[in-house]
Amino acid sequence: MITLTKLPSEKECIRILKDAGCDSDVVKHCKAVSDMAVLIAEKIEGANIKLVRVGGLLHDLGRAETHGIAHAIKGAKLAEKLNLPEDVIGIIRNHIGAGLTLEESFELGLPDGDYMPETLEQKIVAHADNMIDYFKPVPISNIITKLSARGQSRAVERITKLHEELSKLAGVNLDKLVEK
Repeated sequence: MITLTKLPSEKECIRILKDAGCDSDVVKHCKAVSDMAVLIAEKIEGANIKLVRVGGLLHDLGRAETHGIAHAIKGAKLAEKLNLPEDVIGIIRNHIGAGLTLEESFELGLPDGDYMPETLEQKIVAHADNMIDYFKPVPISNIITKLSARGQSRAVERITKLHEELSKLAGVNLDKLVEK
């Protein structure tokens, strides 16, 4: 297997999504997440904006196969088959909410694994995904309200913590990015 060291262009990312079978709504959502991720990354010193752009565009690649929670795992496998860079594969694999622990992956019937975002870029894309409702930027309180109503307190705690961490690094509450 050949590993690509070069990130695909935005145009190539869109082609990858379409060729995999993602519908136009998934592509539109991925563009919105990518745009939000770039807005966040531009505020954080040292963030790899090109990687965030590509990771945001490809984060839902697995939706070509399923719209269930396993889309992150399936997307990572598709990305591996496409020889995408490991940094991009990590973003795809670890973008759900603010991550899934080994225990949660077991509870959800996913392959055993710790799917927590580790790198700054993984955290940015995961959080940007939380801040997009379909195609529209929303304050983080929207997803927190939804998850609280479903009794998902662990996810609420992690997303809140991630929001605070990234807001601190950005020097601004990230909800300000959606108030425009």
